[in-house]
Amino acid sequence: MGYYISCMATKTSPFGKRLAAVRKARGLSQRDLAQKVGISYRMIAYYEAQTSRPPAEKLTVLANALKVSTDELLGHVSMSVHEPANSRLWKRLQVVEQLPPQAQKQVVELIELLAKNQAATNNTKR
Repeated sequence: MGYYISCMATKTSPFGKRLAAVRKARGLSQRDLAQKVGISYRMIAYYEAQTSRPPAEKLTVLANALKVSTDELLGHVSMSVHEPANSRLWKRLQVVEQLPPQAQKQVVELIELLAKNQAATNNTKR
């Protein structure tokens, strides 16, 4: 599943704003990101609100956890971020990504079945 990035997090925005925008676009809470990085959620909140640059040893870890380059996170390369329209759904889809391939296939088949059923229902209402 690809991630689409575009928006508020521009090359000229502060590091914290870029960090928050990417984190939200990935459907992660501050606690989720902190757990991935191995630091407290308070440090993530601090990075997002109070600092212009994180400690060098955490920058690569943050970028890897968010699946972006350090250049994007630091603003050396332009990026923009779309937050998911439904973050609750987005988080569930991220769980599906962690399932074994056969289980993922079953979830996709169920979604396709539901979509066909919805389309049929809409056609009969016309």
